[in-house]
Amino acid sequence: MTEGLFEYAGESGSRGTLDTASHAAAPLAVRMRPRTLDELVGQQQLRAPGSPLRRLIEGDQPMSLLLWGPPGTGKTTIASIVSQQTERRFVEVSAVSAGVKEVRAAIDAARSELARGGQETVLFVDEVHRFSKAQQDALLPGVENRWVTLVAATTENPFFSVISPLLSRSLLLRLEALTDDDISAVVDQALVDERGLAGSVALDDAAREHIVRLAGGDARRALTYLEAAAGAAASKGLDTIDLETTETAVDRAAVRYDRQGDQHYDVVSAFIKSIRGSDADAALHYLARMIEAGEDPRFIARRLMILASEDIGLADPTALPTAVAAAQTVQLIGMPEAQLTLAHATLALAVAPKSNAVTIAIGAAIADVRAGKIGSVPAHLRDAHYAGAKKIGHGATYTYSHDEPFGIAEQQYLPDVLADAAYYRPKEIGAEAAVKERWERVRRIIRGK
Repeated sequence: MTEGLFEYAGESGSRGTLDTASHAAAPLAVRMRPRTLDELVGQQQLRAPGSPLRRLIEGDQPMSLLLWGPPGTGKTTIASIVSQQTERRFVEVSAVSAGVKEVRAAIDAARSELARGGQETVLFVDEVHRFSKAQQDALLPGVENRWVTLVAATTENPFFSVISPLLSRSLLLRLEALTDDDISAVVDQALVDERGLAGSVALDDAAREHIVRLAGGDARRALTYLEAAAGAAASKGLDTIDLETTETAVDRAAVRYDRQGDQHYDVVSAFIKSIRGSDADAALHYLARMIEAGEDPRFIARRLMILASEDIGLADPTALPTAVAAAQTVQLIGMPEAQLTLAHATLALAVAPKSNAVTIAIGAAIADVRAGKIGSVPAHLRDAHYAGAKKIGHGATYTYSHDEPFGIAEQQYLPDVLADAAYYRPKEIGAEAAVKERWERVRRIIRGK
C-alpha cells in the first residue's frame, strides 16, 4: 500500500504514524496541513454546522465523496481529515501512476481488514479524472458495498470526467478557490505555528502581498513560496522576509497590481481597449500583467465574452464562440495551462474585425422601451392557439413566412408606435458587410418599402 499524508498502512494493515524526524523534514505545505475540519481555511459552505462533510466526520458514517475544485483548495486535506477524525485507515492511490491492479488490491485489503473486524478504510484517489473508465469501474464494488470510504479528488468537471455510476454513488462537494484573505491567513498561521516556522522569521507586508498574489488561490503554492523565501532570508542572516528576498527566492518580480484597487481596473480597462483597438501586442502585454499578478482567470474570460458581443458582434460571428470556449476551458483545466487559452482568445478577438452595431442596437431598443414606446402587440402576431382566439382577431391575418418567396413575408412585426424603428444598423466591416446587404433587402421586403 502507498503511504498516506499523516498515516501509513504497514504490512499488517494497521495504521501507523509518521515519525517526528521525517515529519519535520516534510515540506512546509505538508507540515501545515490542517488536522481537523475547524482548522481548514476557506470552504465555509463545507464546514458549516449540519453540512454533509461535518455530518460524515462527526457522525462517523460511511459515505463516499467526490471533491471538485481548483488546485490547492483542500481536497487532499479533507481526505486526511476524514481519516484522522473518524479513526479510519488512510490509503492513497494516485491516478497518475496506479492501474486497475493497484485499485483492486487496495479495495481487497480494505475488505479483508473489515472481515477481521479491523478499521474501516478511507481510499483517497487523487486526480480521479485521469482514471480510464475501466479503472473507475474497478472502484464501484468497494463503494457499492461500502468496503471503503472513497474520497476522490478532481480539478475537472466530474460530469464530463467521472463515470455516471460512480458519480451517482458519491456525494459531490464543490470547493471554491481560496480568497486572498484565506491565503493570507494560511501564511500568517505558518509563520507562528510550531509545525511551521515557529516564529523564527517575520514577513513584511509587501512580501506577504507578493506571495498571496503569486499563489492565485492555491494554499499549497503559497506555503511553498513562503518556505523558499524563509530559506533565502535565513541564508542572508535576516530575521524578516522582505520583498527583495521573496522576489529572489521565487524568481518572480512583484507586479504592482491590486485586485481590489485602481491597478485592477486600470489594467483590465487597458486590456479591453487594446483588443477593441486591434492592438494584439498591447492586449497580450496587459493579459500577461494580469496573469503574473494572479488575477482570477475566470474574470478575464468573462471580460472576453462580453467584448466579443460588445465590440465585434456579427463582424466576426466566431468571436463569441471562441470566447465562450475559452471560458469553458479555463474552468476545466485551470492555471497555468489556461494562460494559453486566454492568449488564444485574446489574439483572436484583437485581430478580428470590429463592430459595435449589436451594442448600439440593443441600447436603442432599451431606450425606447424605457421611454414608454411599447404599444400593443399587433393582432396578427398574438397567440392564436387557444379556442376562440381567432374570433377576436388574434392571428387571423398572420402570414406564415415559410409559405412566401425567400421565406420572408411582408407584414408588420413592430407595434404601431414603433413601426418605422431601425435599431440594428450593420456596418460594412468583416462578415457584417454581407449581413448588412442581406438585412437591407429583407427589411425592404418586410416593410414593403
